[in-house]
Amino acid sequence: MKLTIHRGTHEIGGSCVELCSNSGKTCIVIDVGMPLVTPDMLPFEWRHYKDLSQEQLLEQRILPAVEGLYSNQKPSISAVILSHAHQDHYGFIRFLHPDIPLYMSIGTKSLVEVSNLFLGTGVNLDQVQTFTMWQSFQVGEFTITPYLMDHSAPDAAAFLIEADSQRLFYTGDFRGHGRKRVLLERLLANPISKIDCLIMEGSMIGREEGRYQDEDSVEQAIYDVIADQQSYVFVFCSSQNLDRLVSIYRAVKKACKTLVIDLYTAFILDKLSSISSSIPQFDWKEIRVLYAYTYAEKLAGYDRTLPYKYKKAKIEWEEIKATPQDMVILGKDNFYFRRIILPKLGASSGTKAIYSMWHGYLERTDLAQFLESNKIELLEIHTSGHAYIEDLKKLARVLDPRFVVPIHTFHPDQYGSIYESIVQLDDGETYYL
Repeated sequence: MKLTIHRGTHEIGGSCVELCSNSGKTCIVIDVGMPLVTPDMLPFEWRHYKDLSQEQLLEQRILPAVEGLYSNQKPSISAVILSHAHQDHYGFIRFLHPDIPLYMSIGTKSLVEVSNLFLGTGVNLDQVQTFTMWQSFQVGEFTITPYLMDHSAPDAAAFLIEADSQRLFYTGDFRGHGRKRVLLERLLANPISKIDCLIMEGSMIGREEGRYQDEDSVEQAIYDVIADQQSYVFVFCSSQNLDRLVSIYRAVKKACKTLVIDLYTAFILDKLSSISSSIPQFDWKEIRVLYAYTYAEKLAGYDRTLPYKYKKAKIEWEEIKATPQDMVILGKDNFYFRRIILPKLGASSGTKAIYSMWHGYLERTDLAQFLESNKIELLEIHTSGHAYIEDLKKLARVLDPRFVVPIHTFHPDQYGSIYESIVQLDDGETYYL
């Protein structure tokens, strides 16, 4: 088996891994992600590159150099397989050749459809084939078995990949402290045997674990804030972070408050209901939906019945303003929040905001200053979507591979403290297992 990591050996984000069989008849690509940072470590902004041609993107090394992957090339990749629906793992799938099959989980497909509609991600879903967790499927000479993992993206997968009498395990992004932590516990208790190569993410290497160790502590901290609230509480988090939405909902329910979500979030929860009946829904007692014209227009263009479907949970401005002490409002740092929501509701004494995302995102905006100028107290309550170092060590120890290959990390040189046998690659370097 031949391994090439086209991007991700020395950075978090932009993951792209190619595997080819010894015969060369089958080549698969796992993830085709968009970078999070530029080579000089500034935030990567797609808007600066979106008008470039595909050829220019390849010339400037924005797109990973995978021959036979893209729409302007003769297709030579047998399939592309997505681990989960985060942009740093699938953001460049829009350039995939339309004849190449694209594999993903049902939950990932649902989120990609939502992002196509609301965020313009432009993924062609005509060639999508969905897989089922723990059920093997065949792509040419490769046997691929997906494993459901605990991550901030729902329905995220790791992959056991077998070919040429060799076994490789790709972790994708994972953790052991979310609402699906039992998945890692089961894998540790019943490890896969005879692994030759473990490609393992290391996002938390070089980072502090933070004040809140898991989703349970996040839920409790949010509850502590909203239980004694005197006015509105705005919670800033990704609507695609299902674990966090569950934490927020559980805190709201326990505090006997009302969670106000937007149409985008209602649509996401609705789409994800296919993977679990326990995912909070727009028509649950504690949830109401705040309408915005732009979101309603996009939903109507996708399915004209949807704005009417969610209308049964619609909340009006007057109702929110009548009981501000009961309202927990999901927020986004955008024009709609700054120019419509906040001016309409105002910020009375006791109004608070909870930032429930990675702190690095907060550093990229002036949201903290904006909230302070409106006399809104800002609290950060968050836990990472990635595995702590102790969990990396545990997984490497029980899988006991011949060697570990670092990916999705800024510190591949520190993997020696996690496992004894490390093969550290550079982007574009080919390694024969």
